[in-house]
Amino acid sequence: MDERIEGRIDVWLDVAVDEARRGLAEGGIPIGAALVGPDGAVLGRGRNRRVQDGDPSTHAETAAFRDAGRRRHYRDTTMVTTLSPCWYCSGLVRQFGIGRLVIGEATTFHGGHDWLAEHGVAVTVVDDPRCVALMSEFVAAHPDLWFEDIGE
Repeated sequence: MDERIEGRIDVWLDVAVDEARRGLAEGGIPIGAALVGPDGAVLGRGRNRRVQDGDPSTHAETAAFRDAGRRRHYRDTTMVTTLSPCWYCSGLVRQFGIGRLVIGEATTFHGGHDWLAEHGVAVTVVDDPRCVALMSEFVAAHPDLWFEDIGE
């Protein structure tokens, strides 16, 4: 991995973790994300707001993507998320050609990141203990809400 990118992952993941914690404090599902530009600047940030907004399509990655606004292309951007993206969010990454994906953890949920890697997305799984704790504690406390979120 490019040293310039590796050195910034912690900063970007901090943004996503902050979003996840904000979502949890609002009574939602603690998943956060950030879309980062080629220069390392955070273009957009977001959190899963399915519960807060009553909108099943407002996942963290889609919220960060929407917050970033329009770009001519996304191949030089990085999606940073606290949890391996579900198929819906994996589809967003693939559809818009986001070139890199940084995942806080894939222990509590193993989404579509292997598929994305097979299709040319550079994937990094960090195994961040904060991300694992946020999701593990949430799933234990709110299993029905969690299974609703992942469509089970």
